[in-house]
Amino acid sequence: MFWGKKSAKEEEKKEKLSGPHAIPSLLEKHLVAERKMDLDLVKLLKAVVRKSETGETAFNIRVFDQSEGLARKVEVKDYTSLNEYPDLIIYEGWFDERSKQFKLEEKKRVNWDTTLFTQAEIQQKIEALMEPSDMVFFYMARGSGHGGPLGMGAAVVELNPNYPGKKQKKYIIYVADVIDMQPVGKGQKLFDSDKPKDIARWIKESHHKRMYS
Repeated sequence: MFWGKKSAKEEEKKEKLSGPHAIPSLLEKHLVAERKMDLDLVKLLKAVVRKSETGETAFNIRVFDQSEGLARKVEVKDYTSLNEYPDLIIYEGWFDERSKQFKLEEKKRVNWDTTLFTQAEIQQKIEALMEPSDMVFFYMARGSGHGGPLGMGAAVVELNPNYPGKKQKKYIIYVADVIDMQPVGKGQKLFDSDKPKDIARWIKESHHKRMYS
């Protein structure tokens, strides 16, 4: 009986691939020392690897932001999951655990330096909304959203187009996922309010340095 050569897809199925995990320390040190990334941020990114054909201790690696995957409704299970979603790959390359050699190529430029506003600045931006349906958004580091430089989407504040109608408040507050630095629509409505100071205080509680992946 004759058996044909196994396809690449069959080989991939045979290979057991690990799920997302922390970036290996060798590459973590490189990103901090050479690429000048904040260590706390590097620890929030995820890596997926697979064995390389170049050596027993060599691995191919892809680095991505899991929060962006969630914002795009993509579940990254392993290295090959990103074949169909190359836009999620921030760094790609290989490393060898024994020789300590590696090569890491930046595949997507990400703006990690995000301006964090004070509560007073947030309030000022809200009060500057002038026309009905005008909106302003602020990245969030906590909450139900996903994506964006702070990891948890954005709070969107809209000047209510129906204000001052009956029982209408001046501002409507939403939480939205963020893709490519922009909110995905207005998102999900949370509450409405006439008090920009209270809105700014609520936003500031989650508008801080990124803490979660």
